[in-house]
Formats: sequence, C-alpha cells, structure tokens
Amino acid sequence: MTRKFIIATAAAALLGIAAVPASANGIYIEQYGWANAAGGEQKGKKNQIGVYQSGSWNTGIVKQKGKKNTAAVGQQGHNNYADIWQKGKHNAAGVGQFGANHNAIMTQDGNGNVAAGVQVGNGCDAEVSQNGGGNVAAFVQTCP
Repeated sequence: MTRKFIIATAAAALLGIAAVPASANGIYIEQYGWANAAGGEQKGKKNQIGVYQSGSWNTGIVKQKGKKNTAAVGQQGHNNYADIWQKGKHNAAGVGQFGANHNAIMTQDGNGNVAAGVQVGNGCDAEVSQNGGGNVAAFVQTCP
C-alpha cells in the first residue's frame, strides 16, 4: 500500500510540474522590515517581475502588458517609491534605491527598450519615459 502511494504521489508531482505552461509569467517578491508594499499586474506571456525591499514604508509597483518583459525593483531604506509600467515586447527596466524618500517612475511603451537607474542618499526623483523601440536610458543620482 505504501509503495503504491509513493508511486502515485511521485506521478502526480511530475504531472503537476509538466502542467505549468511554457508561457507562464513570473513574480518574485522578498521583503524585510515593516510596512513595505509590493504589487503589480501581468497580462501576456513570459513576463518577469522581481521586487526586493528592506526597511520600512517602501513601495514597489510593476505593471506589464505584452511578452517577455522584465522588471526589477530593489529598495533599501525608508519611504522609497518605485513604479514601472511596461507595454510591448522584450522591454527591460530596473531601479535600485538606497536611502530615504526617493521616487522613480519608468514607463516603456514599445519593443526592446532598456532603462536602469540608481538613486542614493535622500530625496532623489527620477522619471524615464520610453516610446518606440530600441531605446536605452540610464541614470545614477546622489542626493544629500
């Protein structure tokens, strides 16, 4: 009886793994501290979101519509806000914020756009808007 149960369980596990569609979207969220918030929305295929937050009162929001878009938010400190909106295919956006009271907004509407930014210190603000295809933008800010 135990042998049949183990075989049946193993078969069910293998079928479950095989049932995951190849077009699945992925979300990874890791938070430490208190009162952090992460959210988002995915429509389409093979989109990926990663959010890492450490500290307090940090907010990371990502919305993706399309195919094979990648977005990452990393925040360490207090009261940081990041918002990434992607529409299209093969877009990549990422922001890292270290310190307090930073704001970053990235918008990508098109295909094959890349945006990356880092903010350090206190009270930096950044906004990147990309329309069309093949655009590349990067920023690094240190604020007092």
